[in-house]
Amino acid sequence: MMAKATEAGSVFDVAIAGGGYVGLSLALALKKGDALMKVVVIDPKPMEILGKDPRASAIAAAAGLMLEQLGVWSQIKDQAQPINEMIVTDSKLRDVVRPVFLTFGGETPDGEPFAHMMPNGAMLPALYEAARDLGVEFAAPDSASTFRSTPDQVRVELASGKAITTKLLVAADGVRSKLRDLAGIRTNHWDYGQSGIVTTVKHERPHNGRAEEHFLPAGPFAILPLTGNRSSLVWTERTDDAKRLVESDEFTFELELERRFGHHLGKLELDGARNAYPLGLTLARDFIKPRFALAGDAAHGIHPIAGQGLNMGFKDAAALAEVLVEARRLGQDVGSFDVLERYQRWRRFDAFQMGVVTDVLNRLFSNDNDILRAARSFGLGVVDRMPGLKSKFIKEAAGFAGPAPKLLSGEPI
Repeated sequence: MMAKATEAGSVFDVAIAGGGYVGLSLALALKKGDALMKVVVIDPKPMEILGKDPRASAIAAAAGLMLEQLGVWSQIKDQAQPINEMIVTDSKLRDVVRPVFLTFGGETPDGEPFAHMMPNGAMLPALYEAARDLGVEFAAPDSASTFRSTPDQVRVELASGKAITTKLLVAADGVRSKLRDLAGIRTNHWDYGQSGIVTTVKHERPHNGRAEEHFLPAGPFAILPLTGNRSSLVWTERTDDAKRLVESDEFTFELELERRFGHHLGKLELDGARNAYPLGLTLARDFIKPRFALAGDAAHGIHPIAGQGLNMGFKDAAALAEVLVEARRLGQDVGSFDVLERYQRWRRFDAFQMGVVTDVLNRLFSNDNDILRAARSFGLGVVDRMPGLKSKFIKEAAGFAGPAPKLLSGEPI
């Protein structure tokens, strides 16, 4: 619904294309920081169906602090599963025993879990309702079909035939961002020839909050704990094999699942749909253009091997909101290139660095080379015996490494 977006003379401060977790958290953060800022979110799906998203996401501790500042964490925390421990193995699919080379305790220095697993069907509606209650407007279902920038504003043409005028347009419309292409922003991209199978399973025995990442020749197989005796799977396979598995009958799928999952949690049962998503690395060469900015997967699509994609998106939203709110307080134009350049300097190198790290990890671990396997096993074993280095990895996984936006440090903008 969009009550005011097409009224004569109505000009928004920020229009956000994309009503996922990045777009919604950005809109909410902007209104929390400046109640007078006029914000609209454009999305092709009705916002009312957000609660039907069957997926789950790993929410790092820093992102949890951000959600708390945005006023939604207390509403959804009871549906989250803390990750109390994580183990890493490296083996071949046919190996009967998978030695554990690396273990992580699940706590940050302040005693909080470094991450929670959160159902998207709880998180997304909470963000939407909080944003709506603060006065964020929504053009949904609708989509931005094209836009035209002038020195002072942007006119966004919608698929419905309506139009929006705004000082800044933010594209948070995913890794295949149409608006990024329309803005003329080029990307560095390559396909891994892998797809990630995502599904949920029930199991007989409790997981006790333990996450597992098994490095197998085709790619990582991650078991992520959910509330109850359930786990979310992110299962990487070569693209042709993933397609075959998703399209196979339930018996075949469960048989292949057991080969990778093992029997340590007892009998397995599928608890939801299975879907496969192609995996690749996409890094935008620029995060901004005049009166235009990228956020989330539109700026950087990385491999899920480190589980950091969503948390990088939250960091984009927190950083951009902080830059824009502070610019407004100084009487600056939120769409000016100088203001947007602060956001780009803050986020582009960090995104590039994480993209390189996940790319190297995927290439190092997604193979069946015995020499590399021996080197990996040695390296993981060394890390496991170095508490200081492990603490650094936990800090990174929790989202506390590097200069963090205020929201990710638990502070208001």
